[in-house]
Amino acid sequence: LSILLSLLVPVPANRSPDCGGILTPSGLSYCKSGPCISCTVSREGRQSALLTLPFCSSRNQINSVTVAELSLSLIPDAGLRLSIDADLSISPIPSTTTVMRLSILADLHVEMNPEGNLELVTSACKPTLEEVQSTEEMARSAPRLSFKSSDSDLDKEISIDKICLEVSKLLLLPNERLISLTAQFPVTPSCQVQYLPLAAPMFSEQGVTISLQTTFQVAGMAIPLPVSPMPFSMPEPATSSPSHLILAFSEHFYTSLFFALEISGAFNMTLLVKLTPLPRQMGSLFQEDAPVVLQAVFRSSPRVVLEEGKAALRLFLTVQVGTGSPAFQSFLSINVDMTAGLLLSVADTRMMISAAGIEDLELSLAASNVGPVPAALLEELFLPTIREEVPAQMNVVLSEGVFLPHVFSFTYTDVNVTIHRVRNKTFKSLPARFDLKGTWS
Repeated sequence: LSILLSLLVPVPANRSPDCGGILTPSGLSYCKSGPCISCTVSREGRQSALLTLPFCSSRNQINSVTVAELSLSLIPDAGLRLSIDADLSISPIPSTTTVMRLSILADLHVEMNPEGNLELVTSACKPTLEEVQSTEEMARSAPRLSFKSSDSDLDKEISIDKICLEVSKLLLLPNERLISLTAQFPVTPSCQVQYLPLAAPMFSEQGVTISLQTTFQVAGMAIPLPVSPMPFSMPEPATSSPSHLILAFSEHFYTSLFFALEISGAFNMTLLVKLTPLPRQMGSLFQEDAPVVLQAVFRSSPRVVLEEGKAALRLFLTVQVGTGSPAFQSFLSINVDMTAGLLLSVADTRMMISAAGIEDLELSLAASNVGPVPAALLEELFLPTIREEVPAQMNVVLSEGVFLPHVFSFTYTDVNVTIHRVRNKTFKSLPARFDLKGTWS
């Protein structure tokens, strides 16, 4: 009954982007050169991996097909235009050969299917065929297109529907790659990240812009993320940007990442401190030369702050000080607030994040079983270890990197990472911007 009743309660809409990407005109130009949509035909012209010519017959033998031009261009506020020009060498009878030019114009747009994946579909298709060596105009009719030449054996009717069906098959490969965009990527063995598109991409002169929302799962369960402090806005690319792709990530993305890692227990730390000689206040608690154990946990979730030109990680820890032999016994509890710089880079398809130098660190006594402990003594005993070991152990967790949004078989190269302010009339945000080029493996 409770399950049925829960279905009657409307689920609050809490979907807003925290990252996104722009495929630039440069990236689109690179994409059309082969990796995204390729058009290759076998020597006999009977069929190819992606394109089957629907007008081969025993009378008309296609000896070869040469793709003379393949272009992919932006149609602002609409989608893409695919243009293919192919030269067909046709032998109606063994003693003659005619070269025909097949031109195809197809308009493409992107939809979001019921599964939440983006899908590239054909919205319009128009093929034409003409004889290259002749200026004779080709007779046209709809929905079928026919051509005639001086050789009556070359008379042939071509189905527009069939050719447009073959054009739609060219989209199978890019659609497979688009599906891989929403795969679950591992962050740690128990934590996964997934990038989900919120809507179909926007097409403009600046490129193809997609807004994404990050979802984290810990042990297979989606976790509620902290509330985003402000809306997120994609930075506009430079007019002449050579980058193929621009990725941008908000403060909320990074804070959510560290929150998920905290929930998964990845940042629970044990630190060892060698105290010789033992302080007078603690001498009765330890054997001489016994290691002091520090156990650090978060008392409040980490927070990432993006400022002009830099990123900072704010940590709020509680450090239990005690001995670990035979079982851990705590005799001192210290609150630690620290700020570390964050370094961002890219390797392959992963964002590499590391905590750099400590910019600020403050210790305060939370509880003690050994009487009053001077703050100066706490700093002398534990500050060097905390300053060095906390970032070091966090970097061990972060060393594998975090997968960026990417499609199958693509690798990022020539990375330029900047953090800058984006302003508009109603709000401002500070995204980390990744200007990227890429290659296909």
